This record gives sequence, structure tokens and C-alpha cells, in this order.
Amino acid sequence: MIDLRPKILDKYIVKKFITTFFVSLILIIGIVIIFDISEKIDDFVSNSAPLRAIIVDYYLNFVPYFMNMFSPLFVFITVIFFTSKLAANTEIVAILSCGISYHRMMVPYLFSAFIIFAVSLCLNLWVIPRANATRIPFEQQYVSGSQAFTSRNVHYQTAPGQFIYVESFSSWNNTAYKMTVEEIEDNKLVSKLSAETAVYDSTKCCWTLKNYFIRDYGENLDDKITSGEQIDTVLNLEVADFYRDKKTVSTLPQKQLNELIETQILRGDANVRQTLIEKHTRIALPFSAFILTIMGVSLSSKKKRGGIGWNIGIGIALAFTYILFLKFSEMFVYAGGMSPGIALWIPNIVYTFITAFLYKIAPK
Repeated sequence: MIDLRPKILDKYIVKKFITTFFVSLILIIGIVIIFDISEKIDDFVSNSAPLRAIIVDYYLNFVPYFMNMFSPLFVFITVIFFTSKLAANTEIVAILSCGISYHRMMVPYLFSAFIIFAVSLCLNLWVIPRANATRIPFEQQYVSGSQAFTSRNVHYQTAPGQFIYVESFSSWNNTAYKMTVEEIEDNKLVSKLSAETAVYDSTKCCWTLKNYFIRDYGENLDDKITSGEQIDTVLNLEVADFYRDKKTVSTLPQKQLNELIETQILRGDANVRQTLIEKHTRIALPFSAFILTIMGVSLSSKKKRGGIGWNIGIGIALAFTYILFLKFSEMFVYAGGMSPGIALWIPNIVYTFITAFLYKIAPK
């Protein structure tokens, strides 16, 4: 039975871990901000970006995004760095010689990893989406510039039995062209509405269809046809639905993200893959704190003749391969048709087995 009561050694390791992690992260964030300013200063000046917007809207919201993106790398480097120093100073040998098992020595490491996991999870689920909602519009306005786009051949099931097709949607005037709304009951087409253009009226919360044509299908070919120049209709479709991409999805808090997934599944929207990738990435990434912490201790707890340089080199290499593997796993969803819930967890599963092997041989 492992004694889990806090000891002086536990406080020492936790303090070393957390302090080294956040200090190194703050230092690298400062360096990255300096390089980012030098890269974007021309855009800020040419687009007349206000100083307050640069500081508050962009960089204050850039910090949590960057912290979370590279937290796995810095967790690993932190563990490798200070554990290698403990091993080089023969402190780990002294710890084990005092009767403390290797498993018990891992307790403060895992506690520190849990703190980083909890912070990263909170950032992913609540803080970063709200920060992105401010940062991304700033980038679009003052850095990348606003660019119009056109969506083509959009198919949605907006409600049970209601299907909408839009040939094209232009962001220049927020107008849908060649819109068709079909009503189906008992696998039979009962009504079809076609319009040359459709514009969303935000004051009435409805779509204004121009040059429309409605055909209600009756029995025995008893059809009713109605046409006109303009008609207002309410649809479970918003202009924002045409703007959905990876960046806009990243601005949604977790509750809204889950609601969007339900809506996209109902509609048969192919963009649901992007939304599911975002959802599972937010949860899968924080778990890397446990995996990389255990792996880092297993690799660096032995004293080596070459010093800590070799351990840090291995740590950086493995951390980078993990991050690349996590990003590359998204391709399994798009190319192989794999479920995002499986694909985004493959790196964690693979590295869990690698970590278990390294941890098993580490005490030897």
C-alpha cells in the first residue's frame, strides 16, 4: 500500500515542476510575441490597427491559445530538465535509498500533471473559445484582411422532412442563389419551393425569397402552383451557417459546440467532421500532460555520462513527434473516413503503450 500523505519531498518536486513549467512557458511566450510583432507590424500600420485593440483584443487573447497549443512540449521539456538535474546530482539515488519506491516518487509528478491537465482543459473548453471569438475577427480585419468567398452546392436537412439546397452563397452581399426547399412526408415529396435569390432579413428573422415558385403536390396529379416576385419565409437556417469553418468553430464554447454538432448531424452537413475534430481535440490534448510526464521521468531518472543534454534532446524529439502525430491524426478523418472520436485518441493510445514500456524498464 503506497503512503499518499504529503511529504517534504512531494512539495519539493511539485514546486520544481510547476515553477519550471510556467517560467519556461512565460519566457517563450515573450519571445514569440516579439517575433510576432516584428512579422505583423506592417499589417498593423497599413490597416491602422488601434494600439488598444492590438494589445487587448489580439495579444491578450493570443497568450492562452499559444500556452495551450505548446503545453505538451513544455511539460515534457520541464520534466526532462529538472528530473535529469536530480539524477545528475544523485538525488534520485538518495530518494530510492531512503526506502521510497519508484512508484511513490511518481505521485508528486502525477499531481503536478493533474494541475496542468485541469488548467489546459479549462482553457480548451471555456477560455480559448471566447478568446478566439475576439482574436480571430481582429486577425481577419487587420492582418489577413477581409476576403469574400462563395459556397457552392450546399445541402442541408434543416428539420425532419425539410431539405434545402443552395447552388451558391456569396459573402459579398450575404445572398443565396438558386435556393430550393423541399418538404417530404412518408417518403413522398409534398411541396417544393424554388427561388432565384434568398436574402436573410435580420429585422424580421426570416428569409426574403425573390422570384419564387411553389408547387404543392396533391394526389391524382392535382398540383397547386404559386409564384410571385417576393415572399418571406422562416427557415432553420442562418447566414452564419454558410461561414462555418475551422476558425469559426474554434470560437464556440463547449455547450454551443455540442449544439452545433447535433444540428450538423441532423442536416447531414459534411462540416460536422471539423466540429467533431475540434471537440475531441479539446479533450484529448490535455491528457498528454499525464503521458508525457510519466515518459519524461522514465527517460531522465537515470544518471547518464553525457549529462542532461542527451535527455533533453530525446525529450524534445519525442514531444515533437507526439504533437505532429496528434495533428496528423486529423488526416485519418478526412482521408480514411475514420471516426474523429477514434482518430484523435490514437496518439494518446499509442504513446500510452510506449510510456508503459518505458516506465516498466525505468526502475531497472
